[in-house]
Amino acid sequence: MKNFSLAIQTPISSMEPANLNDGQAAYVWSAIYDTLLFVDHNGEVQPNGAKKWEYDPDKTRLTLVIRDDMKFSDGQPVTVADVVATLERSRTAKGLQAPALSAVASVTATDDKTVVLQLSRPDPVLLIALSQGAGAIAPAKALDNKDIVANPIGSGPYVLDKATVPGSSYVLTRRDDYWNLGAFPFPKLTFRVIADPTAQFNALQAGELTAGQLQPQQVAPMEAKGLKVTRLAGQAHLTMLLLDKKGELVPALADERVRKAINMAFDREGIVKAILQGAGKPTVQIFNPDSKEYNEKLEGYYKYDVQGAKNLLAEAGYKDGFSVTMPSTPYSTTFEPTVTQALGDIGIKVSWEPVPPQNTGAAIAGKKFPMVLYIDALPAAQKMIGTYYGPNAYTNPFRYTDPELEKLVAATATADEAERVELSKKIAAFATEHALNAPIAYMGGTIATDPGVEFVDPKSAMGSNVRQYEQAK
Repeated sequence: MKNFSLAIQTPISSMEPANLNDGQAAYVWSAIYDTLLFVDHNGEVQPNGAKKWEYDPDKTRLTLVIRDDMKFSDGQPVTVADVVATLERSRTAKGLQAPALSAVASVTATDDKTVVLQLSRPDPVLLIALSQGAGAIAPAKALDNKDIVANPIGSGPYVLDKATVPGSSYVLTRRDDYWNLGAFPFPKLTFRVIADPTAQFNALQAGELTAGQLQPQQVAPMEAKGLKVTRLAGQAHLTMLLLDKKGELVPALADERVRKAINMAFDREGIVKAILQGAGKPTVQIFNPDSKEYNEKLEGYYKYDVQGAKNLLAEAGYKDGFSVTMPSTPYSTTFEPTVTQALGDIGIKVSWEPVPPQNTGAAIAGKKFPMVLYIDALPAAQKMIGTYYGPNAYTNPFRYTDPELEKLVAATATADEAERVELSKKIAAFATEHALNAPIAYMGGTIATDPGVEFVDPKSAMGSNVRQYEQAK
């Protein structure tokens, strides 16, 4: 049986459930922790640690029935007490996962198999959240042990191997006693921290990795070497997050005209052509372009118009521009010269402050920066709404609110499928019209796999999860 190895760009900052990062770190922790639910290759929520679930008619009470055959890696059974304790911890500890559980008012066990989440309001994103970091379960007794940050105890299919070098390489060995072993075909997983794309390519070419992302110019040599190449139309989106819409750090950002000017400063076509080398698509929105929620009518809403952007800044009282400081991360470095130039052309001076890769999440959530250049995956629309547009959204640390937007987001919680799709399109239109952020482009992706491994998740509906890959048949 083939082992699996992949490069990730950043080390894992914490493996404590309350502080799990749903980015590339999820490749590692999702192999260690069972989540209560999971999202399949079609973007549908499926049972996992919870074998079934049910909402009440008002969608303010979620009942989960927990599997009775899960065991932690220390041999102890997973109990409803563990589920309650972990959810309560993630909900109240003010960590990275707390916003995802902000609608949860209480968590209780009603018997030895059933956990009830009482909500303060309907939350359309909650089931998705329980398939990600907010749904990870650890032993109640381990939650107060600081060792859990680096040495997690989970009930998932893999355990950390002693060969792991924190911050450099994470090696995981499959458990023979896992309840769903058939879903995890690789005996061993290795995730190497390699930030540089060229270094990732070299490792893949040398056979040190069994799968990896390619830059456009790297496709031909990989195909010549016999690796299978899978092209993805839209794997991620590149967005300038305008976090400080209340103007607490940079007053100018509270003015919608300024935010529109920033949107007009980017030559999206040029960025796709020159930096992404054509492997992408200009956009002003963030829903997956292959999804029903994608609103094609919005494309082209912001034309590249330097003089028009200057005029808007002048109307807003910023004729001479202003200055901002943004975090420099492994995700932003490729684009920083272009962003600096684009915003500089309309009078906005950008300074970049280096931020360690493991602190990227904190850079967004910590209210230290008014703007962040961000690359994110394209999960299901419910997840995107919760991440970007909810009142407690992860990318809304300054808690900007608007009554119309809140009404639209709230309505998605109780809408049926067709209504929710239409509401999502209206949310995208509102976000674009009011320049809540400055989306720039969908980033296409190219995955290379060696002959023993197969990539099976063409739309990346699962996020960063090893279940995107299987043994080649």
